[in-house]
Amino acid sequence: MNRRSVLAGLGVTGLASLSGCLGLVGLDEHESSPAGVMTTAREETGYEQTAIEPLTVEREVGPTNETVTVTNYMTTHEKAVDMGPLGRQRGAIFNVLTTPQVSILGRELNPIEEMSTQELVTLVRQNYDGIGNIEHQDDTDVTVLEQSTTQSRFTADAEFNGQDVSVNVHITEAVEANEDLLVTIGVYPEYVQRFEESNITALTEAVTTDVDENPSSAGSDSAASDTESITDSTSVDKLDNATSVNETVNVSIKTGSGDDFLG
Repeated sequence: MNRRSVLAGLGVTGLASLSGCLGLVGLDEHESSPAGVMTTAREETGYEQTAIEPLTVEREVGPTNETVTVTNYMTTHEKAVDMGPLGRQRGAIFNVLTTPQVSILGRELNPIEEMSTQELVTLVRQNYDGIGNIEHQDDTDVTVLEQSTTQSRFTADAEFNGQDVSVNVHITEAVEANEDLLVTIGVYPEYVQRFEESNITALTEAVTTDVDENPSSAGSDSAASDTESITDSTSVDKLDNATSVNETVNVSIKTGSGDDFLG
């Protein structure tokens, strides 16, 4: 399965039933605005903002094959961490995904609004052949953009540089971000949980819609070696299948050699 198709088309799915009149009511094009993390939190946790990527999907929906365009944004933050036998690698990532709210007559049509963290992590699993054995561990309450929401931690098996790595995956349920919906996804090796779990919480609660347009140089490992460079930024598209998305939620980590952390 293409790892950027399952997490795509979130806003498109709920519009399928309205095919034939979308253009007339202004529902045929939707775009979110990017969000990110406050500079102070990035500096304190050592994460570097590496990319702000628009993820645009066009779909033909309904019996009339009406074209609907949805653009999501994924802001990626990365950090080099100690990965035991693998040495120091860019193996920790924090993504902020925004997807447009799509409503008509007070009814929200973007399914991400009602998705639980279990449903979201299932979409992530379906999007990657190299991640599996996902197990729910615990839930915590966090505050994102002054809204209380649930952040769940899952353990999973992933692949990095051809070796199996046990990872933690942190996902939040969606909150409102102005006219959009926002989800955060954090991934790091279990090996560094005692350091990175609190960092992921700090980044989550420091999410802002006032995003830096240029990647920051903050972060203790920004001047990383070639083996820590990112050749392909994590993406999150839309969800008509949803953590990634040339359609909605990518949590992949690329190294200079082209290896993908989540398969």
